[in-house]
Amino acid sequence: MKNIVFGMMLLFVALSTQAQVKKSKNAKYSIEVNGNCDLCKKRIEKAAFSVSGVKSAVWDVESHQLALILNEEKCSVLDVKKALANVGHDTDEVKASDEVYQKLHSCCQYERK
Repeated sequence: MKNIVFGMMLLFVALSTQAQVKKSKNAKYSIEVNGNCDLCKKRIEKAAFSVSGVKSAVWDVESHQLALILNEEKCSVLDVKKALANVGHDTDEVKASDEVYQKLHSCCQYERK
């Protein structure tokens, strides 16, 4: 009986340690962010850097891709997407409010999906 209980405890410990996911301090992501111009680029990158844990943020005007390097122990991609929506830029998961979008400069108002 002792062997069975000991075996079950050992199995539980082994399974619980495998369930933990280690968070990267230099995780790389690429997300699509709607925008049009260099004003958008400046605003998007500034909003991304406003999130604690973002180490690098570079938005490409042509491809609409934001290349991110972030510390997953301090923030998540969703945190960055929320910050982008707060300044008027839509992502796949988080959309900017109409009120914030309307405040964008006319050249920055992209075609919303």
